[in-house]
Amino acid sequence: MRLADLEAPALRRLLARGELLLATPPFVVRVTSDLPQVAEALHFLYRDFGVLPPDRFSDFRVEVRRVSGVRGWLKPQARFSVDGREAFLPLPQDHAPVMLEWGLNWCVVAHAHQYLILHAAVVERDGRALILPAPPGSGKSTLCAALAHRGWRLLSDELALCDLRTGTVSGMARPVNLKNQSVELISRFAPEARFSRSIAGTAKGTLSLMCPPAEAVSRVCEAARPGWIVLPRYGAGEATTLSPIARTECFMEVTEQAYNYNVHGAAGFSGLARLVGEAECFRLVHGDLDAAVALLDALAPQTVKTER
Repeated sequence: MRLADLEAPALRRLLARGELLLATPPFVVRVTSDLPQVAEALHFLYRDFGVLPPDRFSDFRVEVRRVSGVRGWLKPQARFSVDGREAFLPLPQDHAPVMLEWGLNWCVVAHAHQYLILHAAVVERDGRALILPAPPGSGKSTLCAALAHRGWRLLSDELALCDLRTGTVSGMARPVNLKNQSVELISRFAPEARFSRSIAGTAKGTLSLMCPPAEAVSRVCEAARPGWIVLPRYGAGEATTLSPIARTECFMEVTEQAYNYNVHGAAGFSGLARLVGEAECFRLVHGDLDAAVALLDALAPQTVKTER
């Protein structure tokens, strides 16, 4: 069953009882919440994701609840907890939808050490992954959102899951986090894109979450081989350029975006070396979204299927 098959009252009841098991492959998350903002966001953003029976196993058990007592009454806040333990400081209740997204990312980074996890956006075309590892502010989520509406399949805008056994890369096809001017930029670039309500005053500015394309969700279990690693840097007003770089240079910069590189020791080194070794490596400086997408599109021209 998809989450879209649930009526809003039924979804709220499952959330209140802690019986919503959301399939975000390769993970299953049990979500509990008493906040209408969370129910509304899940119904809109996760409509194409699967819902499992409540007695099934879950990888993470998370809660987003209102803060009770005088403090919560004077200034309504929400808290995020994992397995009953509060993970972050409380935030305003209207921040609850992005708090859930940040919390799910934290769960994966903190616990999913079966993968080498990169802070990177990832899209796929013809079985090959385009990996965009970069620190915040580089424009990787904006590029990812644009490419996801130009014939590339969304894997992730935030976390690349690298399988050290197979050398493949996967993602969870979850909503794309966009901030400040990026929402308007993507709205113009891809009018078909759908966004959650904007949330102002967060630590990252004004945020909105873009719905993942339905096809990306339906193919979320399909991993991809490394195809290209592109190190992006946004520069307002700068010329947009895509330049090849040496794999050694790329390797050193990608290690800085690996959350759990040290956890894997020698296997992490070998796995990352394999990833970089299979990919073509580039540096992208971008100040114009259309120009950047055109350059990235040229790396893997779409195959046009014709009737015979």
